[in-house]
Amino acid sequence: METIKLNIKGMTCGGCVSSATKALENVSGVDKALVSLENNSAEVSFNPTQTNADALVEAVEDAGFDCSVA
Repeated sequence: METIKLNIKGMTCGGCVSSATKALENVSGVDKALVSLENNSAEVSFNPTQTNADALVEAVEDAGFDCSVA
């Protein structure tokens, strides 16, 4: 497993955190996603043979937020 930190902009409430978390956890290969509204970030554990940083960023952006690798 690898862990990556993402910067997420545009979250304003717990619902946003839930949406971003679900988007990340729905990516094949993601083991765990911890999204923080306070820090505007996410820490994601994933299997690098199944997914990559670009796919994680894309999943968050598809959920309606701006995202980049920290």
